[in-house]
Amino acid sequence: MSITPERKLELVKEYATTDGDTGSPEVQVAILTERIANLTEHFKSHNKDNHSRRGLLKLVNQRRRLLDYVKANDDERYQSLIQRLGLRK
Repeated sequence: MSITPERKLELVKEYATTDGDTGSPEVQVAILTERIANLTEHFKSHNKDNHSRRGLLKLVNQRRRLLDYVKANDDERYQSLIQRLGLRK
């Protein structure tokens, strides 16, 4: 269910705005999206795992807050981020 350190490092390299950037909203949203995807796969075979479902809802809400923050500060940055992650249809 959790994200491997190697995968996390790949996401940081891909979404970082500068070298050594691990805390920008883009990186945080990318990591949260990966964790949400992993948990969603987990629920396909463990549909009664309500304790983890609560954690999933917290992750989704945290990602939503970060996306709202990016949209409030820079709409173009927000549009490119959701395009890269494929969050909107």
